[in-house]
Amino acid sequence: MRHDSSASRRKGKTPQRRSPLPAPASRSPRRSGVSKQPSASPRKRRFRPGTKALMEIRKYQKSTDLLLRKGPFSRLVREVCQSFSREALRWQVYALLALQEAAEAFLVMLFSDANLCAIHAKRVTVFPRDIQLARRIRGVDNL
Repeated sequence: MRHDSSASRRKGKTPQRRSPLPAPASRSPRRSGVSKQPSASPRKRRFRPGTKALMEIRKYQKSTDLLLRKGPFSRLVREVCQSFSREALRWQVYALLALQEAAEAFLVMLFSDANLCAIHAKRVTVFPRDIQLARRIRGVDNL
């Protein structure tokens, strides 16, 4: 009796394709040592969800540099100043840096309070309603 491979296969199941890797060298499975063939492509390291975020948090907590770029922030300040005054106002570099430091400190504290609001709601994700609640509790609703 001839063995028919299609008859022994379960209905509806397709065979899995194998990757075109070269056949391994014939050697004993118990033999220890370094493989002589280098890996075809080293895979990028995959971190578990949340690990990368915690690494970024630690990185930015250690640093003291500004997070916003100076050029775009300076342009934004000058644009806002033009809406209040028709003449072009000039800014000292240290005045812009002081304003940027204050703005970043305000944002960091606002996000910190919003994070506490999210934790209070038994979540780890900060939603816009957390930021709105933090601003309302602070009394900064009209900004």
